[in-house]
Amino acid sequence: MIELLATRYAYLLMFVLLGVGLYMTIASQNLVKKLIGVNLFQTAIFLFFVAVAYVEVDGEPGGSPVVPATENPASSDLILASPLPHVIVLTAIVVGIALTAVGLALIVRIYSEYGTLREDTLREVRADE
Repeated sequence: MIELLATRYAYLLMFVLLGVGLYMTIASQNLVKKLIGVNLFQTAIFLFFVAVAYVEVDGEPGGSPVVPATENPASSDLILASPLPHVIVLTAIVVGIALTAVGLALIVRIYSEYGTLREDTLREVRADE
């Protein structure tokens, strides 16, 4: 069990980040904390994509489905990864930054309009209008 956790620590970290991000998104009443929770959740998904990029070929970790280890036996010691998840994660990071920027702009606008970032207070103010 310990050996499995030591070799698959990225998956464990992914589940921890996923749980913390989901909890912050659901349980927090503050809009900034909710946005931070969404970013943690998003980071967990990125970590998952990068972690699954490493595959085992012939029982050896680090083989790549793009570059077979049998073509060049000298390169079997290299640690390779599939580039496709990295490209997807790079694109998702850019989209995530844009999402965070829009979210922060909306939060600043909400704060300047209502003077609070608490979700329950905003519901009360909106109900009175």
